[in-house]
Amino acid sequence: MRRLLSGIRKTTQPLSHEDSMVRTRINVVALIAITSGVCVLAGPARAADAPLAEKYLVNGQLADGAKALQARLAADPKDDQARFGLGVVQFLQTFEHVGGSLYKYGLRTEKSFLQPPPEVKEFLPQNPKPETMTYPALRQIAQIFVNDLAKVEQTLSAVKDPAVKLPLHVGQIKIDPWGQGKPISAAFLFERVGDADNGPVEKGHLAEHVASLVVGFDRADVEWLRGYCHFLAAAGELWLSIDGQHAFDCTAHLFFEKVETPHKFLLEDRTALDDDVLEKVPAIIDAVSFIHQSTRVTIKEPERTAAALAHLEAGIVRAKAMWEFALAEADDDNEWIPNPKQTGVMGVPVTQKMIDTWLETLNEAEQVLKGKALVPLWRGKEERGVNVRRAFLESRTIDPIEWIQGTAATPYLEKGPLTKFATSDLGTRLNEAFGGPFRIAAFGFWFN
Repeated sequence: MRRLLSGIRKTTQPLSHEDSMVRTRINVVALIAITSGVCVLAGPARAADAPLAEKYLVNGQLADGAKALQARLAADPKDDQARFGLGVVQFLQTFEHVGGSLYKYGLRTEKSFLQPPPEVKEFLPQNPKPETMTYPALRQIAQIFVNDLAKVEQTLSAVKDPAVKLPLHVGQIKIDPWGQGKPISAAFLFERVGDADNGPVEKGHLAEHVASLVVGFDRADVEWLRGYCHFLAAAGELWLSIDGQHAFDCTAHLFFEKVETPHKFLLEDRTALDDDVLEKVPAIIDAVSFIHQSTRVTIKEPERTAAALAHLEAGIVRAKAMWEFALAEADDDNEWIPNPKQTGVMGVPVTQKMIDTWLETLNEAEQVLKGKALVPLWRGKEERGVNVRRAFLESRTIDPIEWIQGTAATPYLEKGPLTKFATSDLGTRLNEAFGGPFRIAAFGFWFN
């Protein structure tokens, strides 16, 4: 994290492609962190132009903001800026709800082996008087997460104005990550953490820089956020599809301070792995058990894997719609994701070649999910492939080891056209357009 934070520097000099990519990765992580509960230089918006949502976002008053925006929409149903703002508020509330629940049940942020740095630890408090976590309670948290995302998507789907704008001081947006009435902003985090090697002046400069960050979100970004809702919901549905009771009974004590488990002795010799690892044998064995439990799980609710597949397909549709809106834009107003004629607040050029190659990638992923293009099996002499759609709809177990071996794929092997992902041509063009595998991943995370 310190390296990430120290990487942001204000500059008036043109960025090289390498430096631009570094800034991209830093800013994408910073924005997603503040907008998902886990930013980009532009002049500050004028107070008169500030949307209603920003008042509540920068004050960390998300619940009040949702009510105010809903009231605005009741009075003026055509106010798509308010509707877009409501979607953003609801998206952030999604992660506040998850964080508040995890705090309520005593997520082991201080006593677990995943020890955060001292500067960050104060933002990850552990509940001194947690409630007992049960498997049904854990599933309920995941279900609320999926439900909240569906609410966001429903709100954003009603945005119709192609000229809608939502300028926001992203670095000043506050969220309450643990539901303790203590909202924090990205600027505050940068100020407190900063770079341990830099002095107070540098830290203050960094926080000031982050606080001035403005993004002019527009119609294309509505689709961008809708896409992320679908992809996150897909992950939630997949997790809810499995029967994780046994894994919970054996390993939940690693993550929560008080858990309901038939194996009471697991709570008696539990320690943190923040000292000598070799002296923490029970915790090491428990970690191995967690990995073991993750290697073969039963799908108890197959309708949820079908729902996950539908979310992935919808996410691709939204991603392609985002580019339709982005390519139609003629302005250059603090763009989050620019078209080739725009500068964009990231300072990273997006070329038509990048967009064309990425759209081809999305189209190919869509064909794979529809079962019209097969993923080749890595072993054997015959030309055949896995029908991914059938794997989603027909699987009743998830066994990563057998999938790596290939035996789990046997029921879904077919002969037919193989995906372009199996050819070197698409991979070569992706590398040429984006500059290598790491940059493909970084742009993919950014583009959605």
